[in-house]
Amino acid sequence: MKVHNFSAGPCVLPSSVLRQAADAVLNFDDLNLSLIEISHRSKNFVKVMEEAQQLVRDLMDVPESYSILFLQGGASLEFIMVPYNLLREGGTAAYLDTGTWAKSAVKEARRLGNVNVVASSADKNYSYIPKGFEIPEDVDYFHTTSNNTIFGTQMKEFPRFSGIKVCDMSSDIMSRRINVADFDLIYAGAQKNIGPAGATLVIVKNEILGKNGRDIPAYLNYQTHIDKESMFNTPPVFSIYVSMLTMRWLKESGGVDFIEQVNKQKAELIYNEIDRNPLFTGTAAIEDRSTMNACFLPTESVNTEEFDRMWKEAGISGITGHRSAGGYRASMYNALEPESVKVLVDVMRDYEKLKG
Repeated sequence: MKVHNFSAGPCVLPSSVLRQAADAVLNFDDLNLSLIEISHRSKNFVKVMEEAQQLVRDLMDVPESYSILFLQGGASLEFIMVPYNLLREGGTAAYLDTGTWAKSAVKEARRLGNVNVVASSADKNYSYIPKGFEIPEDVDYFHTTSNNTIFGTQMKEFPRFSGIKVCDMSSDIMSRRINVADFDLIYAGAQKNIGPAGATLVIVKNEILGKNGRDIPAYLNYQTHIDKESMFNTPPVFSIYVSMLTMRWLKESGGVDFIEQVNKQKAELIYNEIDRNPLFTGTAAIEDRSTMNACFLPTESVNTEEFDRMWKEAGISGITGHRSAGGYRASMYNALEPESVKVLVDVMRDYEKLKG
């Protein structure tokens, strides 16, 4: 029986990608060597890196004035790399606090300078996206988190700001069309929509770098990685290769515009059931609901052990909510098939009939 993988990350990957990756681990490019034991500077892997970067440029329409990097450390390392590269000594950065990871980014930036949290949704357990706030024009940059995996909210529009705009898109990268030119720096851990954990995608506008006057440690300096073409140190070869395969799959499937419509259909299916079914209630403000992570709570009449048994018997995996939020969370990243969402909805309906 097929397992319907709603894991929040590491994410579900296309079955065709998994098969190709498995073959490459045994024998890559007919070298009779494993992908994970060849030199990262061999022409075979350099070709992989170059294709991965070009796929990002093609899928997201990245302007030539931006560099595309594959680094390590996940979004957590970017939390400190961003201020190291963009925050002046004695300067101030503006942050929007919309969840756990945005809060972590604020904490790291405060190690290097002043942070102005322009708005926060912490007052309602991050169940909405703040709106109508002002961003001071004299800050060094403005940082947002586009999608919040733990609480199931997503920014549908981004505020206007004439300065440097930074966005953590770890959990909705390539799930919808965005204009890269509206941002100066975008970063995303691979393990939601791009590939397995281990690689971090960074898209950075070249002209914003080298202007904050800091002595930046070599590894934390974006310019280091641009100059070394993402090979300042040994890159996460396997993660980059699988990310390349996943982006190939996305491009062949119809690209970002196509998958955006699929994602909307999946989200509509689950949210319609959450709103219709009296046994469950959504946690995020309706206008801010994420297409990637649908979070919902059982009502008092739900026997969670009973319901949990039903969805597990249906072959569903990974819908338990984050430990800090509780309830349930259905993560519906690009590679999750609509069929899996239909199975979950059917279980919710069957449980409603059972409780009759």
